[in-house]
Amino acid sequence: MFEAAELGHKVSKKDYSAEVPALREALLDAQQELAERSTCPVILLIGGVDGAGKGETVNTLNFWMDPRGIRTNAMGAPTEEERLRPRMWRFWRALPPRGSIGIFFGSWYTAPIVQRAHERIDQAAFDQQMDEIVRFERMLADEGALILKFWFHLSRKQQRKRFEKLAKDPSTRWRVSDADRENAKRYDRFRAISEHALRLTSQAWAPWIVVEGSDRRYRELVTGRTLLEALRERLRMDAGPAVTSTPAAPPAPARVDERTVLGELDLSLSLPRSEYRSRLEDLQGRLSRLSRHKKFRRRAVVAVFEGNDAAGKGGAIRRVTAALDARFYRLVPIAAPSEEERAQPFLWRFWRHIPPLGHFTIFDRSWYGRVLVERVEGLCPEYDWRRAYGEINDFEAEMDRHGILVVKFWLAVSQEEQFRRFRERGELGYKRFKITDEDWRNRERWDDYAAAVCDMVDRTSTEIAPWTLVEAEDKYWARVRVLETLCDRIEAGLS
Repeated sequence: MFEAAELGHKVSKKDYSAEVPALREALLDAQQELAERSTCPVILLIGGVDGAGKGETVNTLNFWMDPRGIRTNAMGAPTEEERLRPRMWRFWRALPPRGSIGIFFGSWYTAPIVQRAHERIDQAAFDQQMDEIVRFERMLADEGALILKFWFHLSRKQQRKRFEKLAKDPSTRWRVSDADRENAKRYDRFRAISEHALRLTSQAWAPWIVVEGSDRRYRELVTGRTLLEALRERLRMDAGPAVTSTPAAPPAPARVDERTVLGELDLSLSLPRSEYRSRLEDLQGRLSRLSRHKKFRRRAVVAVFEGNDAAGKGGAIRRVTAALDARFYRLVPIAAPSEEERAQPFLWRFWRHIPPLGHFTIFDRSWYGRVLVERVEGLCPEYDWRRAYGEINDFEAEMDRHGILVVKFWLAVSQEEQFRRFRERGELGYKRFKITDEDWRNRERWDDYAAAVCDMVDRTSTEIAPWTLVEAEDKYWARVRVLETLCDRIEAGLS
C-alpha cells in the first residue's frame, strides 16, 4: 500500500510557484460556493508517519484558504473531561456543520494505532475498533459529509533523515519529541499496523489517499489538488438533479395475526394509593443510595423516556429526579432540532449531552424521534430512518462500552385514556400548556405510530439497552415500574 509513496516524488520550485496561485484561487472559489450552498460538511483527516509534514500541510491549507470557514482540531491525548465520556464524544463535538471544513490533525484512528503498536490492545480489539470506525464514517457519509483521509508516508530512511534535519535547526528542533523518537524505534510495527488499518477502513465513501511526505512542495500540491477535485465533484453533484441511489426498503414481515408487543400489554394493571406511597418512598430511597454508591463513580446512567402523548412521562421523571442529587443529574427535554442542530448529523445533538461518569442524564424524548415522529410524519426519507436503527444501536453500544447504563422506557396508554387526559388538560388552567394542536393531530395517526413503535422495539431492544414497556394507564403503577426497573439496572451494573 505504501510502495508508491516511497518513490522519491519531487516538485521543482519553479513548477510549484507556477501552479500555487491558480490552485489557491480555485480552492477559495470552491470554499465560498460550499459555504453559500451549505449542503454538506467537509471532513479532512490528516494522519501518517511522524515527521511526514502533517502539521505543515495543515498550516498550508489554512493559509491558502479562508480560515474562517475551516476549523482545525489538534486531537492530542484526551483531557480529564474527555476521559470521563465515551472515546468518540470529543470527535462528535468537533464535527463541522454543513458548509464548512473540519480538519482533524490526529483523529479517531490515532489512539487505536498507538495502543496496538505498544501492545495495549490485542488484534481482536483493534479490528473491532476499525469496524466501529467504518460504521461511524458510513453514517457521516449517509448524513451528507464529504470525507477525505490523507495518510502522509515516509520510509524508515526518509524519516531518519527528516528527524536529523529538524534536530539540527534550533527553530525546528521542538518538532521532534521524545515520543516521536520512541515511536521511530517501532517503525516496522507501526507501518504494518497502519497498513492493516488503512486496508480495513478505506471505503468508497471515505477513501484513504496515501501521499509521500518527503518533499514539501509535492505533498502540498497533491493535497490541494485532491481537495479541489473532491470539492468540485461534490458541488457538481449537489447542483444536479436529485438521484435516488439508496437501496429499496425490504418488505415488512408477513402478518399472520394482529398480536404486537404493544397490544400484549395489560393496561389494567394498577396500584392502590396507599401501596403506591409506600413503594415510592422505598424505591426513591433505594435509587438515592445507589446513586451515591462508591462504585457508581465508574458508572453513569442515560435514562430515555418515550411514550404516547399524555402517558405520564413528566410525572415519572419527576419521581426519579426527586431521589437524585441535583448536582449530578441533568434533564434534557428534546424538541424539534434548531438550525445549528440541523446542520449536523442527527445524533450530534444527543452526543453533546452524554454524562460523565458518576452522573445521570435523563432524556424527555430522544434520538428515537428519527424512527417515530420523523418516520410517521414524513420528515426524513425512508432510507434515512431505516439506517437510523443501526446507527442508534452503535451509539448505545459506544455508551455501554464506556460504562454508561442506557435505560429506555416506553410509556403506553390506550386511546380512550389518552382522550380523557387530553380533555382534562384542556379544562385545567395549570395543565393547559401541556396540550397542543399537534397532540390532537397525532391521534389521527395512532395506528401509524403504533407500527413505528413496534418496529423500534424489534430493532433496538438489545441485550445492552433493552426497552422496558410500561403499562401507564395507571400513573401509580407506571411510576413504580420505572423506579424499580431503574434501580434493578443500576444494581446489576454495579455488581
